[in-house]
Amino acid sequence: MRGLLLSTLLFVLGSTAPGAAQFPIFDAHIHYSRPDWEVYSLERALSILTAAGVRRAIVSSTPDDGTLKLYAKAPKTVVPFLRPYRARDDMDTWSSDPGVQRYVEDRLKRGIYRGIGEFHLSAADAGGPTVKRVAELAAERDLFLQAHVDDVTLEKLLTLYPKARFLWAHAGMSASASTVGGLLARFPKLWVELALRTDVAPGGKLDPEWRAVFVKYPDRFLVGTDTWVTSRWEAIRDYHRDVQVWLGQLPRDVAEAIAWKNGDRLFPAP
Repeated sequence: MRGLLLSTLLFVLGSTAPGAAQFPIFDAHIHYSRPDWEVYSLERALSILTAAGVRRAIVSSTPDDGTLKLYAKAPKTVVPFLRPYRARDDMDTWSSDPGVQRYVEDRLKRGIYRGIGEFHLSAADAGGPTVKRVAELAAERDLFLQAHVDDVTLEKLLTLYPKARFLWAHAGMSASASTVGGLLARFPKLWVELALRTDVAPGGKLDPEWRAVFVKYPDRFLVGTDTWVTSRWEAIRDYHRDVQVWLGQLPRDVAEAIAWKNGDRLFPAP
């Protein structure tokens, strides 16, 4: 009898422990770039995602071969995005490089990609010829553009390319909840992912301003990790444990939308 009571108590405590997995996760920001695949096999990378509760993930890589390898191994898990970087050196020059334009056009012929990005850009380069062509391709093919930019640059992109759908990486890294909410109100083709935004819930407590924006726009947010350096792969599980804590402080329908339903709706599984 005592053993049964102890088992029951442990079950209850375990099921309500802070950070216990509550929701499956659609991770909107994973990279599997060359340094990563040299350390983590395909099987190991996928097992890390599974252990973190990640059911599906947007993956983009430099070079793109990493995404293709992971997608070939797990097409139901990986949502492939194409980065406009043949190598890291392209990060600062891609916006006006005709070679990158040809590269993107050629790669898109594979017909597997659901978006273009993640890419980095300044406001001064938002009208660059390659950016313009990439935005045209995205609009023509109904692909998302995943932009790692500040709010000023994002507003310029949304204004210049109104036919394209944008996924704002990191919610701009430092943009306030009110700034994010204001942009969502003005631009219906904008969605936001929250990779690295630990300020959403400092110390594990959901910030009231972020909570208000999530509740107002529950269908416009996704969570993400960002494995921008190889060591981040070891942080995925703990990162999503923290995400589960603040998701648990939202109404369940809102939490489910942000955790995975928005991702599944925007990027239906093959």
